[in-house]
Amino acid sequence: MQDFSYISAKTIPEAVALLDEKGESARVLAGGTDLIVQVREARRDVDWMIDIKSIPEVNALDYTADTGLTLGAAVECYKIYAVDAICDAYPGLIDATQIIGGTAIQGRAAVGGNLCNASPAADAIPPLIVLNASCVIAGPNGEREVPVEAFCTAPGQTVLEKGEMLVSLKVPAPKSNSSSFYLRFIPRNEMDIAVVGAGASVVLDDTKQRIVSARIALAAVAPTPLFAAEASTLLAGREVSDAAIDEAAQAAQAIARPISDMRGTAAQRTHLVGVLTRRALNGAIQRVQDAA
Repeated sequence: MQDFSYISAKTIPEAVALLDEKGESARVLAGGTDLIVQVREARRDVDWMIDIKSIPEVNALDYTADTGLTLGAAVECYKIYAVDAICDAYPGLIDATQIIGGTAIQGRAAVGGNLCNASPAADAIPPLIVLNASCVIAGPNGEREVPVEAFCTAPGQTVLEKGEMLVSLKVPAPKSNSSSFYLRFIPRNEMDIAVVGAGASVVLDDTKQRIVSARIALAAVAPTPLFAAEASTLLAGREVSDAAIDEAAQAAQAIARPISDMRGTAAQRTHLVGVLTRRALNGAIQRVQDAA
């Protein structure tokens, strides 16, 4: 592993100042489950690691039914699914946090880190997209918010500019008769990277037989995770039916831009988009209908 300097920042202004000073040679260290591996394998050059785990704001985990969820960028996965109220409110997010790596990884890895790593196959990003989450970013010019679907710009690249860092994620409070679902296809039973991932959220009317609104997101089928906006819009106002879900799945397939590699062909991935989108939508709908 290359030599690097380690600094533990205690406040957001301190971390931002260090990132602004060191520029591209500095990286934020939270869980480190991606960064440490990348540095060890010489896939990323880092001269400065700025540890943010001592900053209170990045460790925030606050949820109320009225205001929603504030999820600090360094909050480990296991802490999220240990809170029953969060599990009930955002089951799609829990689907993802429970399959990121194994138990040991979930004790270190953060959803914020999964997002900042900007892998096209990241499991946490589609659930955040369908839950309409936003990123709170701090930098030399103050604070700004960006929708999660706009955060990743290319494999391993994000909208973060010089001196900026992700502080937290804001997830709106769930609406009445709503739920979410995430699943992926992997060659092995566990601890693998998604060949395709699909997330969905739905809001149903009081009869639970008509879709008020929906959001669909995909992983591992484009240079960045995708928000399937047109496919989502197609479901608004529709009765819950196989025909409506099939139409949305086909629209999701139409935006996929997969590649062929050792993990699967482009044709297989396109087919899986349809299969997993149907399953994600049906899973979210079933969760609403099963709720008391």
